Amino acid sequence: MRNRDRWPLLVVLALVATLVSGSVRGQSEPGRTAVETPEIVTPTAAVAIDGRTLFQVRGFSSLPADQRAAAIADRIERIARNPSIPASAVEVADVDGSPQIRAGANFVMSVFDSDGVLEGVSKTVLANGHAERVSEAITMYRQARTRQSLTRMVVLAAGAVGAFFVASWLLIRLTRKLSALLESRYKKRLRNVGVQSFEILRADRLWEALTRLLNLLGTLAIIVLAVLTLDGVLGLFPWTRPVANQLTGNVARPVGLLFRAFLAAIPDLLFLIVLFFVVKYFLRFTRLFFDAMERGAVTFSGFESEWAQPTFRLVRILTIAFAIVVAYPYIPGSSSDAFKGVSLFLGIIFSLGSSSFIANAIAGYSMTYRRAFRVGDRVRIGDVVGDVTAVRMQATHIKTPKNEEVTVPNSQILAANVVNYSRLASEDGLLLHATVGIGYETPWRQVEAMLLLAAERTAGLMNKPRPFVHLTALGDFCVTYEVNVSCATAQQMPDLYAELHRQILDVFNEYGVQIMTPAYESDTEKPKIVPKDQWYLAPAMKPGPKGSAQDP
Repeated sequence: MRNRDRWPLLVVLALVATLVSGSVRGQSEPGRTAVETPEIVTPTAAVAIDGRTLFQVRGFSSLPADQRAAAIADRIERIARNPSIPASAVEVADVDGSPQIRAGANFVMSVFDSDGVLEGVSKTVLANGHAERVSEAITMYRQARTRQSLTRMVVLAAGAVGAFFVASWLLIRLTRKLSALLESRYKKRLRNVGVQSFEILRADRLWEALTRLLNLLGTLAIIVLAVLTLDGVLGLFPWTRPVANQLTGNVARPVGLLFRAFLAAIPDLLFLIVLFFVVKYFLRFTRLFFDAMERGAVTFSGFESEWAQPTFRLVRILTIAFAIVVAYPYIPGSSSDAFKGVSLFLGIIFSLGSSSFIANAIAGYSMTYRRAFRVGDRVRIGDVVGDVTAVRMQATHIKTPKNEEVTVPNSQILAANVVNYSRLASEDGLLLHATVGIGYETPWRQVEAMLLLAAERTAGLMNKPRPFVHLTALGDFCVTYEVNVSCATAQQMPDLYAELHRQILDVFNEYGVQIMTPAYESDTEKPKIVPKDQWYLAPAMKPGPKGSAQDP
């Protein structure tokens, strides 16, 4: 049956379940009952002999219903145990205008006007009906204790126990054969359950779970047979019949309550199922929409494609939260005090322990829409410099040039200055700079030319914009020069800085100019430079042809 063909059937089942649950609620439970009127509720109790209920009686303030019922049952049993009193001797006598049920000279009970009002008949009619029930109870009490009846009960009990053992043996055989059949046909077809290379459940564990489930079902079936057999055996004998009634009530009452609760909850469950599928397909459609926005198939002015997935996650959270709010009143048991207490406790725990969680989550979404950085950008956040590898809801992961992973909470990033080296590097180039201090005796034009020469010799730099030099300070001991060069990739910064510094040292040594950085107190007898013939002292290797190295 297709899914769209099931909806009419589900609706019909919901209506039937609602009607059945209403009728079940209207039925009264056996045993002690309560007759309700618009004004009062009168408690009653059952008069039972050998586990069989004869009739109901009401109580009074001086004699509660259960005590009155127990006293009447005790009188009837005493009369039944006396074989000299025939069952036909039970009659209704009028004593002072009030009917009494008697068995010869033995008093059984009195019937009052209030008893008749409770049953909706006159007290005389009610007394005659109770007398017939007492006479029948005495007859059945005596018949159940005859040798013939007891022999028949013993035979039936033995047959029931034998049938139980035979049925249990057949169930065990059936379970074993079914297990063997499943093993021969389906065990080899089971595969490991996993996602790609991640193994969630192995095939042998899955088969073990199925085997245990089959054995559990067989055990439950045997337990049900045992309860039914015990109930039937105990119900045969008059002495154990009350125990059988209690056993049946103790087992059937919880099952009945569960069944009635399930029937009453069917409309709410159907609503929850419909709500689940509505939310599910809405989220599926929303995901397809934002996936199309991420691919560029759907565009909106001012909405960046990298915002698609974070926005979808935000919409998903809000949708699920709204669905939970709508579904809460329809959850079975949501109106109970226990459910409310647990919900309140969880709410307090969440509110006390989720402050940092919520702060980091809000910061994560704020950074997404601020466009501070993307995955793969070289950034500096506080003292951390590296490439962004992942931006998650709670934290951002950064891989440093030292191959270290640093996890920075999003709330800290939101409160800190973020330097993004990669955002403009591919468009206008990223400026790298190196600072040197040169003495006043060296012409500034020569220094600028040497710095530009060092920049030209540095491989990997951009031609446009061309390198340039700034004189940043006229210090007490030297002039501070800053050479600025451009690179296209922020990840090349460490290598380009190192190469630029090497070329600056070589050029200044080549032209015999001493670098005075950071400062000096007096001129030295000889300039602090490295002669060219000492550039490749051991263990340094002079570069050979085509980049190979050779001994100096």
